[in-house]
Amino acid sequence: MRHCCASCKPDLIITQDLCAVCAPAQDDISRAISDLPQQPRILSLTPHTLGDVLGNVRELGLAIGCNAEAERSIRAAEQRLDGIRSKTSGLTPARVFCMEWTDPIYCSGHWVPEMVEIAGGSDAIARKGCDSVRVRWEEVVAFAPEVLVIAPCGFDLAHAKQQAAALPQLPRWETVPAVRSGLVYVVDANSYFARPGPRLIDGTELLAHLIHPEHFEWRGSSDAFAKLD
Repeated sequence: MRHCCASCKPDLIITQDLCAVCAPAQDDISRAISDLPQQPRILSLTPHTLGDVLGNVRELGLAIGCNAEAERSIRAAEQRLDGIRSKTSGLTPARVFCMEWTDPIYCSGHWVPEMVEIAGGSDAIARKGCDSVRVRWEEVVAFAPEVLVIAPCGFDLAHAKQQAAALPQLPRWETVPAVRSGLVYVVDANSYFARPGPRLIDGTELLAHLIHPEHFEWRGSSDAFAKLD
């Protein structure tokens, strides 16, 4: 990292301290730039909700002198989310479980539960605005989700399918309503759920399609999701 910083001579370094697995720690970055003749500004982002994510867009716009562009992006995102809300507000919320890891099983956290709510679902196991945590499969069975979304953090669709392949071996798998109805989906979490950026809006539209396909058409990539056989 130190060599990269010296050769690139950055004015601004953008990082996050939300997840230590996904980015260098703040101390590591400070050490890497300590010998540079001109110290770059470090913009560290720690979003927990969709509102935080859009706020980070504003912070970034201010940092790079693109305020107007950032505000346009925020307004466009808010309008799209409002459009989804307006269509799901009159629908009966479906019980949805978003699985952020498969072995061990983790519930969803941070902004994902909010995405589910906007998309017309209800995930009682999720931790809105907080870290995802390990949960017992028995809790999921008791919750009886009507839609099951497998979204391993940071994985694209192909790797998510590999992770999900062993799930049908779980006890009482066949009793889960989502399984009985064929509404178990594997998604490209890396593109649509895990990264705190504008594509979370696409992810919310994807969830709306998976939860209420009769009301929402998916116009995005064909590699965004697949049914788990």
